[in-house]
Amino acid sequence: MAAGGAFVLLLVAGIWTALATSTASLQVTSVAPADHASNVTGVAPVTVRFSKPVAATSPMPKVSPDIAGTWHRVGARTLKFVPTVGFDQSRLVTVTIPGGASGVRSTSGALLASTEKVHFRTAAYSTARLDELLAQLGYLPLTWTPSAGQTVPAAGDAAGQLAAAYHAPQGHFTWKSGYPTGLRRFWRDGTTAGLILQGAVNAFEEQHGLTVDGYANGVAGPKVWDALLTAVAAHDMNKKGYSYAIASEGNPEMLTIWHNGRQVLQTIANTGGPESPTTIGTAPVYLKHYFQVLKGTNPNGTPYSSPVYYISYFRGNLAVHWYPRPSYGFPQSLGCVELPWSVARTAWLYLSYGTLVTVQPGSQTPSTSPVVSTT
Repeated sequence: MAAGGAFVLLLVAGIWTALATSTASLQVTSVAPADHASNVTGVAPVTVRFSKPVAATSPMPKVSPDIAGTWHRVGARTLKFVPTVGFDQSRLVTVTIPGGASGVRSTSGALLASTEKVHFRTAAYSTARLDELLAQLGYLPLTWTPSAGQTVPAAGDAAGQLAAAYHAPQGHFTWKSGYPTGLRRFWRDGTTAGLILQGAVNAFEEQHGLTVDGYANGVAGPKVWDALLTAVAAHDMNKKGYSYAIASEGNPEMLTIWHNGRQVLQTIANTGGPESPTTIGTAPVYLKHYFQVLKGTNPNGTPYSSPVYYISYFRGNLAVHWYPRPSYGFPQSLGCVELPWSVARTAWLYLSYGTLVTVQPGSQTPSTSPVVSTT
């Protein structure tokens, strides 16, 4: 008799016969994904292998979070969970394999001695896929085309879309025509976060009733991804188009706006005076107001309280807005980009959430198409 066995007496033809039966416990030999694994694709199956064939009446393991899917038997010793769609990104998953008297047992009656748990964490979704989907929905000044032979999920294929969110299909981006070439320096070729992506996420958040968070820490949160995948399935395109603006501190100072590949506005403007210069650089519009009373302190220390209209904030307390001046075209504001009343509303409508606003020194950028509205 082997170690770990026992004898059972059977009466056969009037003779008691001793038969050896195994009482060695059932063991889990492997689980995939492995315990403490990270960056796991959330659409991958969960596989549990045992040391002995598993009885058909054994209870199945459980996964948490509890998502839709099915446990299958693969051969005599393996149980596999195949998710219907998959786990969300950056999620801690627990696989519980029941043990004890009511747990998993082998066909010979051997028990899994105690309940075992395995934990793993899913990966973050791909930034490249975020770019691809935003391009498909019209939130980027680029189009995306998959490479030959790449499998691209249909819009309504939830499982396929989730799989692609973890592993983006290969493809290439092409610039839409009509925008100034300077816009291209804010693109990071679909692999890392850049200002164009940040602005696009902000625009998407605003149009879908989400908090416009400036693409916090360069990561699109679960609410953004949930809404994005829903929008893709519904073919819910960007309703406000793509805009880009340049405020040039030339002589005269000008604001130029491009929208959907054509220049739609060019107007004289004011930027900050010598004591309160406007910050040079680029940032996306993150807050808009039709009317607001701006309060603060002048460079000479006196307080001000100024009612203004058509306000689009793009960097801290700096905004593009209307402000009454006897004349425009030279530095005289407290840092904001000021516009005449006649064009302020038009600019405000084009400067939607996520629009990149560049403040640059030097001469005005040449037009790339006819000016629709000029002051």
